Amino acid sequence: MNSTGLYGLLLLLLFNNGASQVIIKTLPGYSGNLPFKLETGYIGVGENEEVQLFYYFIESESNPNMDPLLLWMSGGPGCSGLVGFFYDIGPCTFDVENFDGSLPSIILNPYSWTKVANIIFIDAPVGTGFSYANTSQGYSSSDIKSAKDIFTFLRKNNAMQWLLNHPVFIKNRLYVAGESYGGKLVPMVAMEILQGNETGLQPQMSFQGYIIGNGLTDSNIDFNARIPYVHRMALISDEYFESAKINCDGKYYNRDPNNLQCTYALQRIQKCLSHINQVQILDPKCGNRAPKPYDFGWDLTFSNDNSIDHLVLPTADQECHNQDYSASDVWANNQIVQKALYIRKGMITRWRTCSDRISYNQNVESALEYHKILIKKGYHVLVFNGDHDMAAPYMGPLKWIHILNLTIDDDWRPWLVNGQVAGYTEKYKKNDFDLTFVTVKGAGHTASSYKPKECLTMLHRWLSRRPL
Repeated sequence: MNSTGLYGLLLLLLFNNGASQVIIKTLPGYSGNLPFKLETGYIGVGENEEVQLFYYFIESESNPNMDPLLLWMSGGPGCSGLVGFFYDIGPCTFDVENFDGSLPSIILNPYSWTKVANIIFIDAPVGTGFSYANTSQGYSSSDIKSAKDIFTFLRKNNAMQWLLNHPVFIKNRLYVAGESYGGKLVPMVAMEILQGNETGLQPQMSFQGYIIGNGLTDSNIDFNARIPYVHRMALISDEYFESAKINCDGKYYNRDPNNLQCTYALQRIQKCLSHINQVQILDPKCGNRAPKPYDFGWDLTFSNDNSIDHLVLPTADQECHNQDYSASDVWANNQIVQKALYIRKGMITRWRTCSDRISYNQNVESALEYHKILIKKGYHVLVFNGDHDMAAPYMGPLKWIHILNLTIDDDWRPWLVNGQVAGYTEKYKKNDFDLTFVTVKGAGHTASSYKPKECLTMLHRWLSRRPL
């Protein structure tokens, strides 16, 4: 075999078994070259790198050498990084209005978070999106294992993984970010980074803090907040709320199954909410064209499934929120698209927006203990919630933040965009640690998909350490 053949074989082996990274200059559905720098690739994690995590990386459209680096985790568990890329905070989206079932057109998002930050969108845990395992055992994951895998994605033992392949970003401020179920994993990954830095692993990761959007932290706190929330939003009567509060003793999610009075009170509430869109109470409860795994993963009051996500996938009806996840299903399963993204052939049978085929153990019911440790460090934290999200209502974070026993540094007040109230905010401190809580007025579960301009403004001010 000549030298050219050996070189080609070496590249093939590297591509199929180790880390890979490719710059993508064009995307099917977009006319012309992309006006931002996009890279896709795989990073091997696990003892023998049997798990291959796929990612999308977009350099900041402002100043990539100086702007912070965000690692973004979608919810589920099992929702692809493409959800964040196309429907939430990423640089482009689909032209849903003109989508006819064929390959959708791609349009730019003028309020992408890549305007002010470098962002890695990761398909995690294994089995999500285009991530895969080389063994059947490798597909087993959990909260704890997923957090360790995501940390290993950035650093393995005493060597950088993704950061080693991108040394120019080692010095950039690093933030771990996520939404919905990803909110539980955010402090867990943060803890892994903290421990790695404190054990002296070199080079040190420039970890500055973390961001949680409409996130799950503690199932008992977050899910029990739903009934008080729907009462506050006038979706149930005072009588129904008081009956549930008294008979259930404030325990709606984890109620006593033998308490018949509580069950009756919740059944009356359930009837009031059966036609309400959980992720945005102002939107119609629409039908669905795209396949979905569990229709959000839990019932509003009665399920014991801790999944907070498995997104409700609305249709493209004009009266519905202008998101159509069937566009991503068509796009990501197109062979031309997968070739353009350099997806490894034969590794997955079908791409799903939110996979129902992951083997996942939700073995951390509460991430509150991680926050309690992290507040002892000088990190900066942003917690934001759309105030019309019934699934993960803003009252949950307010309760667990109160449990952290922080000091109020900036009282509850409105924050403005273009002279209009964009929501409300309160800032807390403890020594060098600070936490900014934000509501986004009128937004639903994935807040930035409903209020993109306001959320980009929020992020920019927070990253700049300016008051909202």
